[in-house]
Amino acid sequence: MYPECQLFGTLGCHLCEDAEAMLMEFVERGLLVERVEIADDEAWYAAYHLRIPVLRRVDTSAELGWPFGAEEVVAFLR
Repeated sequence: MYPECQLFGTLGCHLCEDAEAMLMEFVERGLLVERVEIADDEAWYAAYHLRIPVLRRVDTSAELGWPFGAEEVVAFLR
């Protein structure tokens, strides 16, 4: 079973769209990913605006910054 994750990004970010598309393979196998809009919160914007997209594990707060592929995501989720 996969840990719950958050994907920090913003509308209009083509890299965020690429990350979402790549993560669909994992979502189809049970990964729960909450899309977090960084523009909705000043703290999120300050922390992530130069680094998006960022995948964050809810259980450990570990973060995986872009660029990442399927192999990196598998290792990150272990």
